[in-house]
Amino acid sequence: MKTEHHYQKILVTTVKLAKPAAYFILLLLTYALGYLSAPSSSTFSPPPTPTRIVSHSNSSTHHTPVLHLSNSSRTHLDYFRVTAQCSDPIHPDIVRPTLLRYLFNGTSPFTDFPPEHAARRLRRKRVKGWGSEGAVFENLIRRVKPRTIIEVGTFLGASALHMAELTRQLGLNTQILCMDDFRGWPGFRDRFKDIQMINGDLMLYYQFIQNVVSLNATETILPVPFSSGSALIKMCEMGVYGDLVEIDAGHDFYSAWSDINRAFRLLRPGGIMFGHDYFTAADNRGVRRAVDLFAALHGKKVHIDGQHWVIESS
Repeated sequence: MKTEHHYQKILVTTVKLAKPAAYFILLLLTYALGYLSAPSSSTFSPPPTPTRIVSHSNSSTHHTPVLHLSNSSRTHLDYFRVTAQCSDPIHPDIVRPTLLRYLFNGTSPFTDFPPEHAARRLRRKRVKGWGSEGAVFENLIRRVKPRTIIEVGTFLGASALHMAELTRQLGLNTQILCMDDFRGWPGFRDRFKDIQMINGDLMLYYQFIQNVVSLNATETILPVPFSSGSALIKMCEMGVYGDLVEIDAGHDFYSAWSDINRAFRLLRPGGIMFGHDYFTAADNRGVRRAVDLFAALHGKKVHIDGQHWVIESS
C-alpha cells in the first residue's frame, strides 16, 4: 500500500494540471487512503462493565459486601490503586522523635503553648466529635494493644483523646498520630461559631492542641497537620506504620476511597483499619460504597461495630 506521503505528492502534481472538480475528488481519495492506512486501534479497551453492589444496612456484627466485577472492571480499577513504594517500617519507639524532627524541626508543638496571639481566642477545653466514644475503640485497643495509632481526620480531637485515655488505662505505651489539615470544611463555622479566625486562619489547630494540653495527653498524641493525601504518602515513604488506622476525614466516596487505599498500606501485620459513618443518609453513595468496593477488590470482610466499619489486614 502506498504511503500517505506518496499520495500527497500525487495530489500536488494533479492540482497543477486538473480542474477544481478533479482536485476535490482527489482530495477525498487522499483522505480515504490515509484513513485506511492508519494503524489499527486494536489496543483500545472498552469502558468497564458497570459494577453492582448489594449491601446490608443492618447492624449485624459481620458484613460481606456482594460486589460483582467483570475482568475489564478489575483491569481499569488497577489505574486507581496506589503505587508509591513504602519504606520498611521503623520501630515504634522512634516514630515520635522521627516525626518531631521531620515535621517540627525537633521541637514539640506543645512547647511554649499557647502563642500570645492565640491565647485569648481559645477555650480551655472545646472537645467535640461524632461517635468518638463508641465501643469499637475499646474493643479494638484491647484486642490489638497498639503501639502506634494513625487517625485520619481528627477535627477537635475527641476520638483521639478517648483512645489516649483507653491506652493509659490499659497501661499501653501508644503514640496516636492525628492527621488533619485542621481547616474544617466550608461552612463549618455556622455550627462552631466559637472557633475564632485571624486573617482567614482558623484557630482549629490551636484549639486541638489546647484540648490535648488540657487533658494531659501531650506525650501520647502528636498532630500531623497536613492533608490526608500528602500525609499518608509521606508516612509510607518514611516507614511510619500503624497497628490501628482510623479513617474519619472526608465522607464523600472519592475522599474515603483515596484515604482507605493509602491508609491500608500503612497497616502493620495483624493491624486493623476502621472508620465511622458506615450507615448514613448518603446510603451507598459515600463511605459505605468506598469501604465495600475496597473490601471486595481485596477479598476482605467488613465487620460492623455500631456505626463503625472494621477491616483486618489479614
